[in-house]
Amino acid sequence: MARSDKETAVAELTEDFRSASATVLTEYRGLTVASMKELRRSLGTDTKYSVVKNTLTKIAAKNAGVDLSDDLLVGPSAVAFIKGDPIDAAKSLKNFQKEHPLLVIKGGVFEGKSVSTAEIMKLADLESREVLLAKFAGALKGTLAKAVRTIDALRIKLEEGAPAAAPAEVVAEAAPAAEATVEATAEVVEAPVVEAEAVAAEATETPIAEAVSAEADVIAEATETPAE
Repeated sequence: MARSDKETAVAELTEDFRSASATVLTEYRGLTVASMKELRRSLGTDTKYSVVKNTLTKIAAKNAGVDLSDDLLVGPSAVAFIKGDPIDAAKSLKNFQKEHPLLVIKGGVFEGKSVSTAEIMKLADLESREVLLAKFAGALKGTLAKAVRTIDALRIKLEEGAPAAAPAEVVAEAAPAAEATVEATAEVVEAPVVEAEAVAAEATETPIAEAVSAEADVIAEATETPAE
């Protein structure tokens, strides 16, 4: 490779490292061209999967301020530069590996810190942000609908000539529905958080534990307003 070509390649890789929220290094030895295309499709447009030269990758990582272990740069390497949800990308890599065992997931970098193959597999087992929020939205919609029906039924009673004390009854009867909303929200949040805490316990002070904490924060923020 000519010197100018190497410089161009290093510059591109450096930018890839800088713009990625996470990177996963793999060995693709034995995979066909068709399999590589399938992997790229499964990773989606938010992840760039590139076959790289180890020496140039080491230089680019250093230029980007990313510390890569020499163990990750052994054999024919390809790097997944992840710009979307790292959990989704980890799931895609794990699922692809089940069908194509020749893909070796060597490790990577998540939010500037090294992660092992085992930690990437644990990350793949977590539920993504979109799934957690969808579960929350579904539970919230159902319980809020119950609350609305309760209040509407009591409104009808008032219009039909219920006693003056009825407004207090409305509040009293609607309260359980409101409490159900909060309880349903807690149920949606509890399972992912419990799972996340279990992972965090095994990966204390690792980037995966920080990712778990971030997912819990997302759900806490999403539930704050309805709970009030």
